[in-house]
Amino acid sequence: MPENVPEFRDESFQFGNMIFLNFYYVGKLNPSVTISFFMTDELKRAICTPGAVLMGLGSIIGTGIFVSIAIATEVAGTGIVIAIIVAAILAAFNGLSSAQLAAAHPVSGGTYEYGYKFINSWFGFTAGWMFMVAKSASAATAVLGCIGYLFYAFGVDTSNMVITGAGLLLLIIMTALVSGGIQRSNSANKWIVSITLAGLAALVVTSLFINGLPLDPLTNATSDTSLSSILYASALMFVAYTGYGRIATLGEEVAEPRTTIPKAIIVAMVVIVVIYLSVTLTAIQVMGAEAFGMTTEGEAAPLMIVAQALSVPVIGPIVTIAAVTAMLGVLLNLLLGLSRVLLGMARRRDVPHAIARINKETQSPVVAVWVTCVIIGLLVLSGDVVFTWSFSAFTVLIYYSITNLSALFLPEEQRLYPRIVPIIGLFGCLFLALWIDPAIILLGTVVIGIGLIWHWITRRYSKNLGSI
Repeated sequence: MPENVPEFRDESFQFGNMIFLNFYYVGKLNPSVTISFFMTDELKRAICTPGAVLMGLGSIIGTGIFVSIAIATEVAGTGIVIAIIVAAILAAFNGLSSAQLAAAHPVSGGTYEYGYKFINSWFGFTAGWMFMVAKSASAATAVLGCIGYLFYAFGVDTSNMVITGAGLLLLIIMTALVSGGIQRSNSANKWIVSITLAGLAALVVTSLFINGLPLDPLTNATSDTSLSSILYASALMFVAYTGYGRIATLGEEVAEPRTTIPKAIIVAMVVIVVIYLSVTLTAIQVMGAEAFGMTTEGEAAPLMIVAQALSVPVIGPIVTIAAVTAMLGVLLNLLLGLSRVLLGMARRRDVPHAIARINKETQSPVVAVWVTCVIIGLLVLSGDVVFTWSFSAFTVLIYYSITNLSALFLPEEQRLYPRIVPIIGLFGCLFLALWIDPAIILLGTVVIGIGLIWHWITRRYSKNLGSI
């Protein structure tokens, strides 16, 4: 095959593949036209750099900033400042590994596809399995969190059944939006990110006027905390950064992926580190580290309590709107990312192949999107925010360990950065995973084992079909 020309995976395309190569070599047709003519299940490349950056921000600014900083503060106290920086550095290395993998192999599926292409099916499947498990739980948490914020804002006190029902309704509405195509989803994401950033900026600026620069949280960052607590908090905060991976999982829909994806990931990471530090320092200055960490035990979202502590009437509603839009952004982008990974798994028949069908009118993997909705919906029925976040931390760290391992196997001509980048990313992920709650590690290991057994069964089944 000539360089940069994708292979047709299904046997039904082999005749078309042969004709395509003839056209390619004699120069009768433009290759891009030929690809779009024969590859009927390809997605439309509609996202440019600004849209890709907003997709990354929409995935990062959500549950992480409105929930996880309080959870991590409860673990590390004032050491949360160091944890944010440690997690950001590791996330940056992972982002660079993801960027060069997505540029070298720009298809939907993220590390699931990279593991398959550059290592083997076992690592590829494990990556896809970890992504689906971790992010489905995160999406369910975003659904319940959004409904919780809405009910709290309007003073609605209802049963868990009503909250669950409202969450399922919200999930169905957002799924219908995503199934309509990437352009409609991208436009909605821009509005969501803009509103969320405006709300966070209002909170930080108001605190600056009332309390001045948050210098005390910086000077106390190393006091009254332990190294193990900081590392545990770093693992929790790492999950909050990993939304940049959504840019890579949408690789098949990004225009000029070799330049767009690395640029978008780097820009998104720089912006989000500044936002996370600003909001965390503000929250600790207003409430103190101990009080802020305890906000996860209450009914309200942590940043809503911070806004109330400022005693400025208009800030509360602004932060409430920002929180709701942030959770919607998380749900939107997780539906996109999860459905594209599921699409890749269906193309390889790791899950039923019917899920890989693309709607010709909307250019959207409609079946994969709705199957993703069902998976998240089941988790909405039993979601637990703190447990889900810790479980996501372990599974996501395993996922990005495979990302970095895949980057180590990149051919030299496709490598954008030195090998030290994925090496640091790989060992950093495995090291942080060791500091998570042992019960979570055990559960995550069991889930990995279940996935590998399923993969072994599907491989045996495929081989048996091939021998008939």
